Amino acid sequence: MAKEFNTWDWVVFGALLGISALIGVYYAVKSHYNKTADSTGEFLMGGRKIPLLPASVSILVSFMSAITILGAPAEMYTAGTMYFLYLLGLILACVISATIFVPLFYPLKLTSSFQYLEGRFKSKAAKLTGAIIMVVQQIMYMGIATFAPSTALEAVTGFPTWATIVTVGCVSTFYTFLGGMKAVIWTDVFQSTIMVAGLLAITIQGIIKVGSFGEVWKINEDWNRIDFWEANPDPTIRHSIWSLVFGTAVTWTGAFGVTQASVQRYCAVETYKKAKISVLLNILGCIILVVLASLAGVVMFAYYAQSGCDPLSAKEVGNANQLIPYFVMEVLGYPGLPGLFVSCLFSGALSTMSSCLNALAAVCWEDMLKPLIGEKVTESTKTWITRTLVAVFGGAGIGFAFMAQNLGGTVLQASMSFTGAASGPLLGIFLLGGLFPRANAPGCVVGGVLGLVLALWVSIGAYSLPGRGYALDFPTENCSLPEVDNNVTASATPVTLSAVQQFYTLSYLWFSSVGTLSTIIIGLLVSLITSPFVAKHEVDPIYLIPVCDRLCCCFPESWKRVFRCGYEFENPEEYIKDSDNNGEILEKKTSLSDLTVLESKQSSSQSNLGITSDMSQSDRGITNGVTSLAYRQKKSEFIYDNTVFKEDEKNGSQTLFVSSV
Repeated sequence: MAKEFNTWDWVVFGALLGISALIGVYYAVKSHYNKTADSTGEFLMGGRKIPLLPASVSILVSFMSAITILGAPAEMYTAGTMYFLYLLGLILACVISATIFVPLFYPLKLTSSFQYLEGRFKSKAAKLTGAIIMVVQQIMYMGIATFAPSTALEAVTGFPTWATIVTVGCVSTFYTFLGGMKAVIWTDVFQSTIMVAGLLAITIQGIIKVGSFGEVWKINEDWNRIDFWEANPDPTIRHSIWSLVFGTAVTWTGAFGVTQASVQRYCAVETYKKAKISVLLNILGCIILVVLASLAGVVMFAYYAQSGCDPLSAKEVGNANQLIPYFVMEVLGYPGLPGLFVSCLFSGALSTMSSCLNALAAVCWEDMLKPLIGEKVTESTKTWITRTLVAVFGGAGIGFAFMAQNLGGTVLQASMSFTGAASGPLLGIFLLGGLFPRANAPGCVVGGVLGLVLALWVSIGAYSLPGRGYALDFPTENCSLPEVDNNVTASATPVTLSAVQQFYTLSYLWFSSVGTLSTIIIGLLVSLITSPFVAKHEVDPIYLIPVCDRLCCCFPESWKRVFRCGYEFENPEEYIKDSDNNGEILEKKTSLSDLTVLESKQSSSQSNLGITSDMSQSDRGITNGVTSLAYRQKKSEFIYDNTVFKEDEKNGSQTLFVSSV
């Protein structure tokens, strides 16, 4: 069923790839000619001066990829409008993430979200556990997001799947390798406009072909596809209001709140208030993309119902993931528009893969390599190491994309099944640390590992079960091809399932919740068992989540005090303000290499502070943020870690005196 691209289609498609690559080249050249050329902080965090709107868009398209563009219309086409309630779960996830996790992470000025775990549990093992789970999750997500457009391009042009996978992987790796976070952010902005334009073109032209939106809606009603209510609490029901709202909320809270790609972006904007807004703005972005993608599925069904022949039944497409590309080649019969749609798909894949690569490089460097070699190599070498990590993980993403060809169902289901299962334990270990002061490092490690194993076991097991078929009818009266399958809607022959297999029938939307809950429960049990054998330490309130203060701010102070469990929590904005006041003094220096500790009456002062003469500016920012003691500024002096720092006016403010308080 391969179709031919015309010249204009290839021009539009080539322009997308070319512009994306050029953005990377631009930022590589720009950084080479300014003072931040060799800064890993600039490469990984954009100097923590990313504008609000680009940061928000980048968070959105890091997750709303080609998977959404292909998967959402396929879900609406094959299963009806119930899927649309998925949007409510997304909105809830954005609100929870902005309310709970931005106040937790932003004040710490992190590069890797897993630095939080080391500070909270006082354990490198806890940090590495989270980092390894994240690496697994991101590689799987990159693979599925890269595979998604390859099947579409093959459907509409005959372009080989393997060539598409390699192209997406190489282009995204190329501009991320060269330009770092700034290149990723601005290509995300460019690619997001292509995504919206492509979906608009499909929806508008489809409605015109059918006749009107009223006619589109009527046809779907006649075929029993308009349904927004399934309240059965049975967790094995594929789509219900419970799984679509609450199961989705858990999955996407992990994505928007604690996943490295998101944390890295909202921690890279200039202020705390902007960080919260950058996450909340994703509500608008989710509404736009999900509404357009869902409408495309509804319009597509109305079009084929009018024609009387479903492409799935007629075997015109190999699977539901190819429905929307097939529809595009029939409806968008204008030069360049099919190319715009394929560019739309590739934009989703490129933005997702580049964001994942940037996040993976940050985590692998900050959490795994920097503690080993960070003090032994130059800043320039550090930057090249992070670039090499981008290339290595790019190859890993391409490899998993080839493996993803063997997954059944829609790409949306595959994504939610596998990456959701891996993101659940990630959310679990951060909630374990933030909500339960008595949770310890062994609980975090064991809970995270077993939570991941359990969630992946269920998601992999679900793919071993026979397919259920489609519950709704499809139009086939005008299908004249001899290979038409009039039983495409028939369910699979009932089979007897074992107790373990019954567990596999759980809706894919609950897989992330399984990982989250099992991580927390196992983590608490292990913490309880190991508490007599683990050295106890006082948990700094900066690492805890005052849930009642965050979610129930209207409650009386006496009520909120009960839920604080004896802890006193500082307002994040006040904490950041204090930290910034301290930072203003250090910023007066030309570099930290100009700082010399002349005197210290407290032997541990310098080690507590964590400042060394060769420490980079980005490293210093992390040190200042993670330490949670109070700051006080007075003219040319400040107090930090019970140590007084004063400027040495004799040497032109190039030196600091240190003494204990």
